[in-house]
Amino acid sequence: MHIMEGFLPLGHAVGWSLASAPFVAWGVHSLRRGLRERPERRMLLGVAAAFSFVLSALKLPSVTGSCSHPTGVGLGALLFGPLAMVPVGLVVLLFQALLLAHGGLTTLGANLFSMAVVGPFVAAGVFRAARGIGLPLAGAVFLAACLGDLATYLTTSLQLAWAFPDPAGGFAASLAKFAGIFAITQLPLAVSEGLLTVLVVNALARFNAEELQDMPLFAGRGARA
Repeated sequence: MHIMEGFLPLGHAVGWSLASAPFVAWGVHSLRRGLRERPERRMLLGVAAAFSFVLSALKLPSVTGSCSHPTGVGLGALLFGPLAMVPVGLVVLLFQALLLAHGGLTTLGANLFSMAVVGPFVAAGVFRAARGIGLPLAGAVFLAACLGDLATYLTTSLQLAWAFPDPAGGFAASLAKFAGIFAITQLPLAVSEGLLTVLVVNALARFNAEELQDMPLFAGRGARA
């Protein structure tokens, strides 16, 4: 989700920025160390960043002040680990805010937390759990990308409900309204993102399986499984 510029109260905008900041610092450190050890992965990282930029720019209008769209962060989280997608997500969201008027600078912290922190960590956790119980690669990738997308949507719903509680029902009623309206567009988008991510991973596994097996979440699991 991208919450539009100026939509969140100042305290919420600052709070989400502060919540995201440690993840950005940690992610930059992790990404620099990984690329220093394996500089040949820079091109693949660029592919993951471009995948996220393009998918998350395909927006559908949704709740007032926001929109629904795929996130694209699942692919990068599976290839490089969730921390790597935090600084990548920051760059993606910053460019979209400045060039596409998609999201905003005051809401950058909130959008970053939902799309580049929660989404990638959920995707990575789901992938590990799915592979741990023996789910085939395609199924694990689909679940990871799909549920990572849905986790982003739920986080944005929580952010908006917290900022704008319902006058009668409070936070819970507001959350039900935001999540319910988002679900109309986000559920099919999440399924579509899951399927598209499977296609991309299958292509990588077919043409570059050796490098894929060295990636953090695929190491020792067999990219062709």
